[in-house]
Amino acid sequence: MCLNRYRRMIRNCKLGKDDVVWFPKWIDRYRSFQNRTEDQPLVVTAEAVIEFLHSLLRSKTPAWNRLQGVRAIEHYRKLVCKDSSAELQEIKVKLGRAHANPDLDRALTPVAGGSIPTGALIGGMENDSGGQDDLASDVAPGFDPTEPTIILRTRRELRAQRYAYSTEVAYINWLKRFSNLCPRGDLESANEPEIKRFLTDLAVEGNVAVSTQRQAMSALLFFYQRVLGRELEFLDVCVSEKNRRLPVVLSEKEVAALSRWFAGRDRLLFGLMYGAGLRHKEARRLRVKDVCFDQRQITVREGKGDKDRLTMLPESIVAALADQIRTARLIHESDLKAGFGEVYLPTALKQKYPNANREFCWQYVFPSRQRSKDPRTGKTRRHYLSDSLFCGRFKFALRECGIEKAATPHSLRHSFATHMLQGGADIRTVQELLGHKDVATTMIYTHVLNRAGVLAISPLDSLESFAD
Repeated sequence: MCLNRYRRMIRNCKLGKDDVVWFPKWIDRYRSFQNRTEDQPLVVTAEAVIEFLHSLLRSKTPAWNRLQGVRAIEHYRKLVCKDSSAELQEIKVKLGRAHANPDLDRALTPVAGGSIPTGALIGGMENDSGGQDDLASDVAPGFDPTEPTIILRTRRELRAQRYAYSTEVAYINWLKRFSNLCPRGDLESANEPEIKRFLTDLAVEGNVAVSTQRQAMSALLFFYQRVLGRELEFLDVCVSEKNRRLPVVLSEKEVAALSRWFAGRDRLLFGLMYGAGLRHKEARRLRVKDVCFDQRQITVREGKGDKDRLTMLPESIVAALADQIRTARLIHESDLKAGFGEVYLPTALKQKYPNANREFCWQYVFPSRQRSKDPRTGKTRRHYLSDSLFCGRFKFALRECGIEKAATPHSLRHSFATHMLQGGADIRTVQELLGHKDVATTMIYTHVLNRAGVLAISPLDSLESFAD
C-alpha cells in the first residue's frame, strides 16, 4: 500500500497532534528497515516488529520512542491492512512497562524459530521470586501502554518531578476529561478561551468545590507549561462559589465513646490521629525510624505539601506502639526469609542508599497483611495499610455510638486541634504540630470554638419560665 495514501488517510483519524506528525515518520522508518519502496506493502507481523525493535535498541532508542513506533505500526496495520487483531498488544504492554520504569528497560532477547515467548519481547523482567512475571497481571494500574503519546509524556514528566501517584492519576483524569470536551479533541491545539471555558463550566454548571476546580486548573497548567513548554496567559476563571465549611469536630465525650470500639492496631491508629494530630495517611505510612521513644516525638515525613514536621508522641500509646513495631519486625524478618523484604523509597533515597529498602528502620510501622505490586514499577513489596480498613470500622463505631455527625477519620485530627486550643495551647504551637504553612489555616479552629462568645449567655436562657 502506498505510503502517501497512508499519509492522506491519517489526516481523517482522531489522533493526537504528536501522533499525526510522528506516525508517518515511523512508518517510513519501518519501510526503510524492510527495504521496501513506498508502493510496496509492509510486512506487519509480530516477528517483523521484533526485528525492527532490535535495530532500534541497538541505536539506543528509549522505550517510549520504541512504544510510539509500535503504536504507529499497529495503526498502519489497522488502517491500511484492515487487520484489527491484537497480535502486537503483548509487545506494547512490555514496552509500556519499560517506559513506566526506565530502570527496568532491558535489551531485547533474540527470538529463536520465529516464536514469541512472553518474556522475550523486551528482555523479560523478573519478579522478586526469580520467575517471569505474568503478562496479564503486570500492567501497572493507571498506566496504559496504548495511551496517546502526549499522555505518556505527561506521566513521564510527573514522575520525573516526583509527584505523588495519586496526583498523577488525578491530573491524567483531568486531561482526559478536558480532551473529550475539546472542540477538536486535541489537547495540544486547545487555546486559552477553551481552557477558561472548561474551568468556568466546572464552577457554574458542575458546581464543584473550590479545591476541585483548583486541582483541574493545576493539572492543565502543569500540562501546558511543564510538558508542552507553553506559557498560558492569565486565566480569568470564574471561581466556584462553594464556601469553605467549618470542619467536623467531635466532643471529648464523643471521642471517648468512639475509642471504646477500637482495639489493637486500630486503637493505636486512633490514638495517633487524635493524640498526635496525624492525618489518616500519615499514620498508616509511618516508618519505624521516625518514632523517637526517648524524646516522645514523631517525625512526619513528606506530609501535605511535601513538608516534614515534628509532633508529640502521647505517653498513653507508647507501650502499644512499641508492641506494633515488634510485630512489624517479625513480619519483615519473615519477608526477608521468603526473598522479599524491600520497601518503597523515594527515588533520591533509593539512589543514595541502594540497600536501605531492606533495612528494618525504613519499614512501615503498620505493614499491610499481604504483599502487593507497586502501581508504578510492578515490583512486589509489602505496602502500608489500606485506608478502607480503618474507615469502615470508624463508620461502624459512629453508628454504634449514635453520633449523628458527618465525621470521618480526619475528624480526629480536627478534634485534636480544637481540644488543644480549648485546653489553652498557643495557636502557634498547634500550627507547628499540624504542619500548617499559614497560621490562618489553623485559625479556623478558633471559629469552631467560637471563643469570643464562650462567656455570652443567650437571652432565651434568662427566661426562667421558658423551660417549664
